[in-house]
Amino acid sequence: MICTLDESRSIAGVLAETQIALADLSYEIIVVDDSADDRTAAVVRSLISRDPRIRLLKRQGVRGLASACIAGWDIARGDILGVMDGDGQHDASLIAGMVDKLQAEQADIAVASRFRPDTQLGLSGFRRLLSTAGVGLSRLVIGAHTTDPLAGFFLQTRAWFEQARAGMSGVGFKILVDVLASGQRAPKVVEVSTSLRARIGGESKLDLRIMFELAAQLVEKRTGNLIPSRFIMFASVGVTGLVVHMAALALLRHLEVTPFWVAQALATATAMASNFTLNNLLTFRDLRLTGRAWWGGLARFAMACASGALIAEFIALTALQMQTSWLLAGGMGAAGAAIWNYWSSSRAAWGVPAQRRDAAAGVVVVQPGRP
Repeated sequence: MICTLDESRSIAGVLAETQIALADLSYEIIVVDDSADDRTAAVVRSLISRDPRIRLLKRQGVRGLASACIAGWDIARGDILGVMDGDGQHDASLIAGMVDKLQAEQADIAVASRFRPDTQLGLSGFRRLLSTAGVGLSRLVIGAHTTDPLAGFFLQTRAWFEQARAGMSGVGFKILVDVLASGQRAPKVVEVSTSLRARIGGESKLDLRIMFELAAQLVEKRTGNLIPSRFIMFASVGVTGLVVHMAALALLRHLEVTPFWVAQALATATAMASNFTLNNLLTFRDLRLTGRAWWGGLARFAMACASGALIAEFIALTALQMQTSWLLAGGMGAAGAAIWNYWSSSRAAWGVPAQRRDAAAGVVVVQPGRP
């Protein structure tokens, strides 16, 4: 499977190289395209008539590598499932050797690792720092049995995917962490060495937002999926909202242009707008709202959070009546409001349940020929 995002310039070459690498194997190639326009999909469609083993899954209204991988694997028909990027950085000639090693050692996952002693990472500068830090953190938190738990090029058996599928969150861009940590046991992992090649098309997806998602994903996996990664990100954004609220309130009080209740209301509105904007960019960036939908989402988010404020008040007052300290009562109210705000606003503003039930929601699938 090849996942693409605005990679019309590179996908034809990547597909050609992959077809050559798989010539001695029975295969299908599924391209999962999340591009906003149709240019990448058009290139793939032009190639489908020449090789019916190529299939296209065009997603609309949802983005993100992890959910794209799951959507592709859900419709795949093979016994070995894999993923690689569509920008030309991954070496398709390694696939046959990875298949051989996976089968010979009866392993669950085969990883093309950038961090084996005999490899060059293929990254430089800030991206190298981010990748190295992410790998170290991932290995520390989930105890991954691989030198490269952030690899974007790997294979897995269908048996492993099917037993791990229910525990996978499908959030973010680091799908291998999800695959490694979602099974009922530790997977057996084999590796081959690789280095990233020069990118033919597309842009790097690795940035601080990806690392933020990764940290939240690691907390989710470490807690056995008890605390969802989206909630971690939502709560983190909420902390910044408190800072924004107090800063706005302090500024308005310093200017002395409004009475306190007006300043408090304006500070609250500012914090809500800040929280919505950051959640739209970070927590729900795979479902990001734009244009008119952004304003509608903001209104629904504000209404959901307003009801959360009432819930916080009710919980805190109830706790106080039960002879709880004011500090604990306030904390219980804040925690209750945070949970409610996450649950209600994620549904009201971003429609999360429909997306979570089906990672391939809103897609158009082309399934020509046979594998």
